[in-house]
Amino acid sequence: MRTTVICFVLLLMIGLCEPVFAAEASDGTISSVDSAREEVQLNINIVWTCIAAFLVFFMQAGFAMVEAGFTRAKNAVNILMKNLMDFSVGTIAFFLIGFGLMFGKSNGLFGTTLFGMSGVEPGSDWNWTFLIFQTVFAATAATIVSGAMAERTKFVGYLAYSFFITLFIYPIFGSWAWGGLLDGGGWLENLGFLDFAGSTVVHSIGGWLALAGAIMLGPRLGKYGPDGKPKAILGHNIPLAALGVFILWFGWFGFNPGSTTTGDGSIGYIAVTTNLAAAAGAIVAMIVSWIIMKKPDASMALNGALAGLVSITAPCDGVSPVGAIMIGAVGGSLVVLSVLFIDNKLKIDDPVGAVSVHGVCGLWGTLSVGLFNMDSGLFYGGGLKQLGVQAIGAGAAFAWAFGLGLALFYGIKKTIGLRVTSEEELKGLDIGEHGMEAYAGFQIFTTT
Repeated sequence: MRTTVICFVLLLMIGLCEPVFAAEASDGTISSVDSAREEVQLNINIVWTCIAAFLVFFMQAGFAMVEAGFTRAKNAVNILMKNLMDFSVGTIAFFLIGFGLMFGKSNGLFGTTLFGMSGVEPGSDWNWTFLIFQTVFAATAATIVSGAMAERTKFVGYLAYSFFITLFIYPIFGSWAWGGLLDGGGWLENLGFLDFAGSTVVHSIGGWLALAGAIMLGPRLGKYGPDGKPKAILGHNIPLAALGVFILWFGWFGFNPGSTTTGDGSIGYIAVTTNLAAAAGAIVAMIVSWIIMKKPDASMALNGALAGLVSITAPCDGVSPVGAIMIGAVGGSLVVLSVLFIDNKLKIDDPVGAVSVHGVCGLWGTLSVGLFNMDSGLFYGGGLKQLGVQAIGAGAAFAWAFGLGLALFYGIKKTIGLRVTSEEELKGLDIGEHGMEAYAGFQIFTTT
């Protein structure tokens, strides 16, 4: 009874005091209640954004497993080293220069270079949180390139282009679309370009760079016969690739919902649209491959899940659940058709389908905002304006990433070298580049 009375008195005191605090705030100052509420919300935002960043970091393991599984055993160590080093090199490059180029206060066409966190409000817990969140996104853009260039790229060349991508190419385009998330502001933002979590900023940039790299490298030995027809070079471990896809799917719950950078109810909704699109992408890719290849192809279904995830990354916050299913379904169909077209018609060797998953489906996801966004999309009475803005942003991304990618890879090719020797490629990059085997005592060498 005594406890009940005490609690009642405390609640009464709080109720009586709160109007006093509110009255004190009428002169424009912030009441202690409001200040405490803001501090709690800030801490919730920091915790959620850090958790999301850690989930996105774990996607590095997913990319490594997918790429290793879809390629040959003799190159597994090389692939693991690339995924380790592009994150490590990218972290330093983005911290020293890239972050400032992307989010500096005077962002113009080419941003403002800040060294480390200089120019950012000192002592701000949020800014450090924002840095780690954006760092893992930058590393994702760089690691996408690895898959399309697998099994024939010199390791030193890989380190060089990973550094430059996170230092300059990714941050500059990011400043155009996302600079206003901190202190900057870019021309695509001013046009009204929408890319919530990075279908274009992260995935298409990585995908178009991957396309440039695969073209500059040329196909793997034995990929195309004298008649020009492609020959299947099978991955050595599909279970490993499947594990990688599940890790990526899991990490995407940090990638998309985490891009709210706010701990509120929108997290759950975005997680739902993300999950629906991934599921639809996997199902439709399986069906399309079943029709074309007469069997439900596992690699296509796995890439279909990723295609759905990439497709929903831009529109995930502003589409209905049914819209998310449709977006993912189109992505799942596109990825199968794109893989076959790039392989058979363009004669570009992309061992893991990175260009199709990230470039093509990133493009589709960006355009889908102009169709399915419930506020401005064409299917919701918004007209063609948003779709046009999305097309401008996607076109700018292709011109920027593919154009600079060709120049970058050409420069590396003519200086430190981009491709390993034929002998090294045949024996495997694990021994030639790293002096070890992924499966010591179990390795079987072939001439392809």
